[in-house]
Amino acid sequence: MSAAIAITQGDPAGIGPEIVAKAFRDAPGELHGGFVVGDLATLRRAAQCIERPGLPSVPVAQIASPAEALQLPPRCIPVLPLPGLPGPQPWGQIGAEAGRAAADCVVWAARAALCGEVAALVTAPLHKEALSAAGVDFPGHTELLQAEAARHQGVPLAAMPVRMMLANDELRTVLVSIHVSLRDAIEAVTLGNVAQTLAITHAALLRTLGRAPRIGVAGLNPHAGEGGLFGSEEMQVIAPAIAAARAQGMDVHGPFAPDTVFMRARHAPGHPGEFDVVVAMYHDQGLIPVKYLGVDKGVNVTLGLPLVRTSPDHGTAFDIAGQGIADAGSLVEAVRMARQLAR
Repeated sequence: MSAAIAITQGDPAGIGPEIVAKAFRDAPGELHGGFVVGDLATLRRAAQCIERPGLPSVPVAQIASPAEALQLPPRCIPVLPLPGLPGPQPWGQIGAEAGRAAADCVVWAARAALCGEVAALVTAPLHKEALSAAGVDFPGHTELLQAEAARHQGVPLAAMPVRMMLANDELRTVLVSIHVSLRDAIEAVTLGNVAQTLAITHAALLRTLGRAPRIGVAGLNPHAGEGGLFGSEEMQVIAPAIAAARAQGMDVHGPFAPDTVFMRARHAPGHPGEFDVVVAMYHDQGLIPVKYLGVDKGVNVTLGLPLVRTSPDHGTAFDIAGQGIADAGSLVEAVRMARQLAR
């Protein structure tokens, strides 16, 4: 397998291209061997927007294959241009062309990873409204990658279950549901979905940690239902799923009150967490605690795919796009984690 890592440019109207350029400039050791799937002119504009007195300029080089990225010097951005991509888009504006460009880059990188042409892919932020405007029938990266993996392996979408994990040095969370309404997220708390999430989480972290992970499970309701006073999902759904997982040898505990379980799992100096990961019942329940600890360190990892995919834990930040002030820390962490997982 190639050691190269594909980094998608993200939505060209957002901060994706500029954080990619900034990452190559500020963390050349981490980014060496990576290359950008995108548009050459878009990355050159991004490199220009981060230019500052006293800082090195960032050259942009066109490559024809992932292997060429390994031969370029540090702080040079290798770009593998895709045919048909639009050029630079207006900063901070939702557009169908930008959405289509972002999706096309993800699809190319996913197929390259599935075929073993790249070791992993790191996805810069895209905009979900722009995806929809482009007619892309997926709400985000996770679902798009799931569909590509299922198509590659010739299996139905249901046979390729995936989950989102958000992680930093202090906390990991995995979500039972991802990009759905809160009403639909509550409906998604079923015995099958919770059990499947526990199995995917256990298998993924078993490979990463080299041992069975300690999994804490958050309840859905306040105080984890308080014995049925505030809801019955804990007793009727979540606890039975935990019992079934434990019967299969998984180290799973809960359900615990959602307002305290993340603190119990947090790994801080002098305070080792009780759990390696928390399974959360819905998107915001699991993501808010990790993002509160710092979006510059959080990494989104897709679990359940036959490829390695990570991304920053923030969005396109249209309000600051083009100003060269976006923080590339989360992208650097995503590249670092992708490299670790690919090994």
